[in-house]
Amino acid sequence: QVHLVESGGGLVQAGGSLRLSCVFSGHIFSLYGMGWFRQPAGKEREFVAAIGWGGGSTYYGDSVKGRFTVSLDDAKNILYLQMNSLKPEDTAVYYCAVADGKNYWHRSAYDDWGQGTQVTVSP
Repeated sequence: QVHLVESGGGLVQAGGSLRLSCVFSGHIFSLYGMGWFRQPAGKEREFVAAIGWGGGSTYYGDSVKGRFTVSLDDAKNILYLQMNSLKPEDTAVYYCAVADGKNYWHRSAYDDWGQGTQVTVSP
């Protein structure tokens, strides 16, 4: 029932910026909010950022804090991730998801996922 589509990924040089978007639709029962995870090739999916409904509360993984900003347009049903000062270590497939638990830092708190968008940061 819930559908999420990420976009905005691509190839960028280190130090550059990208803004990812996640358009979501369907019957969302989440009482918490939404989040971004990323998964480098061959590695586990890791937490990037999360935001509560209304945008009042945001959370970031240590590796992106100070560089990434998550925001949410509730009216348009779009989740954003502004990524600045990108590093090669940020290279991954980025996924948006709907949170259905309080543990925002862990993927177990999320039930619905998009298909991901590839971000590649060259040195």
